[in-house]
Amino acid sequence: MHDIRAIRENPDAFDAALARRGLAPVAADILAIDTARREKILAAETAQAEQNKASKEIGKAKASGDEAEFERLRALVADKKAEIAQLNEAAKAEDARLAGILMGLPNLPLDDIPDGADEADNVELHRWGTPRAFAFDPKEHYDLPAVQAGMDFQTAAKLAGSRFVVLKGAVARLHRALAQFMLDTHTTDNGLTEVNAPVLVREEMMYGTGQLPKFGEDSYQTREGWWLIPTSEVTLTNTVSDTILDAADLPRRMTAHSLCFRSEAGSAGRDTAGMLRQHQFEKVEMVSITTPDAGREELERMTKCAEGILERLGLPYRTVVLCTGDVGFGARRTHDIEVWLPGQNTYREISSVSLCGDFQARRMNARYRPADGGKPEYVHTLNGSGLAVGRCLIAVLENGQEEDGSVTLPQALLPWLGGKTRLTADGELV
Repeated sequence: MHDIRAIRENPDAFDAALARRGLAPVAADILAIDTARREKILAAETAQAEQNKASKEIGKAKASGDEAEFERLRALVADKKAEIAQLNEAAKAEDARLAGILMGLPNLPLDDIPDGADEADNVELHRWGTPRAFAFDPKEHYDLPAVQAGMDFQTAAKLAGSRFVVLKGAVARLHRALAQFMLDTHTTDNGLTEVNAPVLVREEMMYGTGQLPKFGEDSYQTREGWWLIPTSEVTLTNTVSDTILDAADLPRRMTAHSLCFRSEAGSAGRDTAGMLRQHQFEKVEMVSITTPDAGREELERMTKCAEGILERLGLPYRTVVLCTGDVGFGARRTHDIEVWLPGQNTYREISSVSLCGDFQARRMNARYRPADGGKPEYVHTLNGSGLAVGRCLIAVLENGQEEDGSVTLPQALLPWLGGKTRLTADGELV
């Protein structure tokens, strides 16, 4: 959601920022609606004042016995009452039109992110680790002998259709261990507070973080009206909706391990093999609520938290800053972390860490009270994967694969795997 006052003060800058995203100018249309709305509000206030004045004079006319004046004033009051109701309804309609436009517009990119059309124009910030040189042709995760018994797409298709998987045995335990490792690292070492929240949310929660109205087709809604969360960003961020926090309570840093649900609308034909792109998956999410001046520093901190998980697992990665054509709807700046997948011989996204500024806060009405006791201001919000559990499982399997079909597991996971270090070619943990 955008600040209408900022658009009034500098419409050209607003249009220029949208143009960086490839969007046409809209400030003139927005301001025309805003002007019409304000005119109707002013007219309603003027009519109200006239009604109030006439109401006071009715008594005088009645007391003086001036029946004609009494009737004139009484009719005037009735007319003004109807006029006020009509003007208020018209202003309300213009307000809804304005809100509808503003709700559908993406966030404004920060000046320092690169211009570009799509992911090809993203800019690499740095790399960590060296991709392993294999003495054999590495396989993709679903072709590894070690996972054949524990990664069942056929049964999942019978149960739910395509883009689902049933994990069993050692593979299921490894998947669970990764999630627990991430949560424990974020809570113990990174200072995040663990949260366990619903995966079904009310519609206004989806509006609050920007999934609605524009991206409704990407998510699932129940017959009762609840929405299945596409990420626990929705629940974690909305814990502060319609709230005024104290500056002393910020930053508020949270993490959650949850199921996530996405329809993958528009992704037909992409990554259909394996479990890289699923309708149901698990993710460990990070969300921070900060004051405006701390947002950029918090973005760097959260990026390092996500990167640190990969480094402990010994998984090579690269971090890129997304260009204006690739940055998400609600973000002002996003760092994508891409893990090396030897089976595909490329880096694939495993985390996106985004600074949203006050964009979500305005939609949620989430504010904080400054330490000096001034007027409440909107908080700034950030979110990021820390990490996508399924994709991390893929990376561990592919990077640790051996020629005999077994998989060597990261040392960092030993406490969560009972000291087991390897997944045999038969799918056993040893």
